[in-house]
Amino acid sequence: MRTLMKKGLLCAVLAAMTTIAAFAQSDTRGVDQEIAKYTEAIRLDPNNAAAYLTRGIVYYRKGDNDRAIADFTQALRLDPNLVEAYLDRGIVYYRKGDNDRCIADYTQALRLNPNDAVAYYNRGVAYDDKGDKDRAIADYTQALRLGPNDAAAYYNRGVAYFDKGDKDRAIADFTQALRLDPNFAAAYYNRGHAYGRKGDIDRAIADLTQALRLNPNLAAAYRVRGNAYSQKGDFTRARADWEKALQLDPNNASARNNLEVLRSMGY
Repeated sequence: MRTLMKKGLLCAVLAAMTTIAAFAQSDTRGVDQEIAKYTEAIRLDPNNAAAYLTRGIVYYRKGDNDRAIADFTQALRLDPNLVEAYLDRGIVYYRKGDNDRCIADYTQALRLNPNDAVAYYNRGVAYDDKGDKDRAIADYTQALRLGPNDAAAYYNRGVAYFDKGDKDRAIADFTQALRLDPNFAAAYYNRGHAYGRKGDIDRAIADLTQALRLNPNLAAAYRVRGNAYSQKGDFTRARADWEKALQLDPNNASARNNLEVLRSMGY
């Protein structure tokens, strides 16, 4: 079970305004009319790869993943060098939980355009989800060479380093993510978690407190800060944090168990 929080693939795609993102941010009314329009364009010109690509995007907006994939696939049969179709089909495969096909599509997109930072980032997310931390780190690193101001790539690479047990590199990456985005609550949470694992309890508490200033509903931050207070012997603050974590997340077994232990100790 992941201990830290990771930003997903679609966040970066939307931020980068790729083809699907541009449509996803547009008015979503009249989707069926749009499908009908591109279907007619395909009827008039069955070799129109761009029409298949665009109709696939509309199907994606509608939530019809299978038809979206079918249209992107047909676009690629007609134009095997259509990078956007590989990128968009990769997004849909990721949405369906098919990381292997997602990786294959991004790999092909990168063969066609080796300088696409978002494609490296997204392939890194898919590798990360498969548990292949080394390939994920390599892709995040390449994404950062091409786009050094991507806070999400630093953040996700930090999560991957943490999962490999390299807390120092994780902290360095979370710190860089925060330089680029000082309001990145999850980066404060994760850096605080990493500091706690290193035994630097005061820094852990400071980071977790800042995470909660930015996101007061972050149950995990209350739970982990409660752990840090407990390590300092401040059981009053620990209890308050665990109670708040349980209030926000009634299924938080760790907070519940910690409170039971405190009660058995008379706190």
